Amino acid sequence: MPTPGPDPADAAPARPAAWRLAVVGVLGGLLSGLFGVGGGIVMVPLLMLLAGMDQRRASAASLAAIVPTAVAGSIAYLVNGQVDLVAAGLVAVGGIAGGWIGATLLARLPLEWLRWMFIALLVVVAVRLALGTPDRAADPVPLEPGPALGLVALGLVVGIASGLFGVGGGLIMVPAFMTIFGLGDLIARGTSLVAMIPTAVSGSAKNLRGGLVDLRVALVVGIAATVASLPGVALAFLIPPAVGGWLFAALLVAAAAQLSVRAVRARRAGAA
Repeated sequence: MPTPGPDPADAAPARPAAWRLAVVGVLGGLLSGLFGVGGGIVMVPLLMLLAGMDQRRASAASLAAIVPTAVAGSIAYLVNGQVDLVAAGLVAVGGIAGGWIGATLLARLPLEWLRWMFIALLVVVAVRLALGTPDRAADPVPLEPGPALGLVALGLVVGIASGLFGVGGGLIMVPAFMTIFGLGDLIARGTSLVAMIPTAVSGSAKNLRGGLVDLRVALVVGIAATVASLPGVALAFLIPPAVGGWLFAALLVAAAAQLSVRAVRARRAGAA
């Protein structure tokens, strides 16, 4: 009697081709350098589509790849004098605490109405950015108690939103820096990249301990994204503020659409 062959279900999943991962990294890196965001809004769905990863592992790989990408982009903005280090530090403090709060609330709150409120907020901010021309002035946030507490509070909001909805902090930080704290568009992007580094490092360390990070995927995506972030920064300096505002508004609308799809799928899954 012939010996049965191996069950196809037991076979190891095919490893994604390096060129597919590089494409993901290049697109994410360009977005990161151009807009001061993590790039996860592009990298996560592309890793799911091109690399066949589930959302949790795609998010973990994207977060790990963001670390070197944000460092490279931050240095480029810092060299050009477009980073407010004090503001970035205060937001990072609030963001670390907010991330813990968001992760805790994730297991306790009904998220449907919170998710739709957040989607509406993104759309409102997008409209505001599209209708106004961002200032390119590079004045730092004044070192006074009110603005300092406001920056910590912004970090809390960023961390909570990230923990609840899986949205990168740059989508919230950059518009808030410009519209609430009066930063120029370039310094808002550079400061956002610096502020997200400690949160990305902390989250990636946790994901590594949990075995969620495919190191090969994170390495290839991270290298490609890091290289691509530098041309992204160069584009940010070349694009006029009004055009940059429109492009960032489009990015926010894309994020809102992505979150809407997730919300509808979650509702259908809950009703099934």
